[in-house]
Amino acid sequence: MAVRTQATPARTTRRHASRPQGTVAEKIRTFAFFGAPGLFVYACFVLAPILISLGYSLTNHNPFNPPTRFVGLRNYLVLFTDAEFLTSLRVTTILTVIVVIVPNVAGLGIALLLDRRSWFYNAMRTVFFTPMVLSSVVVSIVWTRMLDDQGLVNQALRALGIADPPGWLSDPRIALYSIAVILSWQLLGFCVVVYLAGLQGVPRELTEAAAMDGAGPVRRFRSVTWPLLAPALTINTVVLLISAFKTFDHVQVITHGGPGTGTTATIAYNILQTGLVANRQGYASAMAIVMLVIIAAASAVTLKILSRREISL
Repeated sequence: MAVRTQATPARTTRRHASRPQGTVAEKIRTFAFFGAPGLFVYACFVLAPILISLGYSLTNHNPFNPPTRFVGLRNYLVLFTDAEFLTSLRVTTILTVIVVIVPNVAGLGIALLLDRRSWFYNAMRTVFFTPMVLSSVVVSIVWTRMLDDQGLVNQALRALGIADPPGWLSDPRIALYSIAVILSWQLLGFCVVVYLAGLQGVPRELTEAAAMDGAGPVRRFRSVTWPLLAPALTINTVVLLISAFKTFDHVQVITHGGPGTGTTATIAYNILQTGLVANRQGYASAMAIVMLVIIAAASAVTLKILSRREISL
């Protein structure tokens, strides 16, 4: 007896078009609820001060010597022939170079030493990060007492047989480097934490495979660990560059721009002195705009170069 089989009709699957994420009105409402407050705060506290400073920089504004007149680009033309400003630019550049290099190198070395699993190393991470959360004024006062001619450092040097220790803050040849060391010490903890985070993200399989292939510790660091720390290097370099270039607190508390004339005066220090002490707010605004442009340009170039290195890896 022949069995007749009846083919069942194939089920046709319909691909439903994915629902849109939301209408335009819903997106606008979502942005207004979540994004608009942030943009409002940013506009009030970042964009508005920049625009106001830009406007003042085109005038001779002085609240104690009215009226205020529009002078165009004269402030900028005078600025680049001003010996005091050029000196502060040189001082700031030297300070920035030192602060970018020293905490980066020292922070990487300390992070390699602290990349262990125990309570002791966790406690040491806290110790190294503590200066970062302290006020710059507090750090400056403590180091001023330590580096004074009769301070703890010179007393220790005299105890070691050095009869005439250097004037760390009173010698014009040394004062700037002393401030650079203090600032580097305070920012060191940030670099340590960032590098530790990068080290903990390095796959153990890669280092173990390199060790099995006969690579020593130096070769493993150079060929495996260091390339994978490229994002940490980018973060640290950009943050250090910006922090060093806008240094004001340490100079104000420790040396007041001295010893001598402008030995340690940074651009930020000169801006505050020109705008709040000399009351030349139009000229100080021009200095601030120039500093903003320099920081933005240097940060953008550094970020582009280091990010390209990350991509190439």
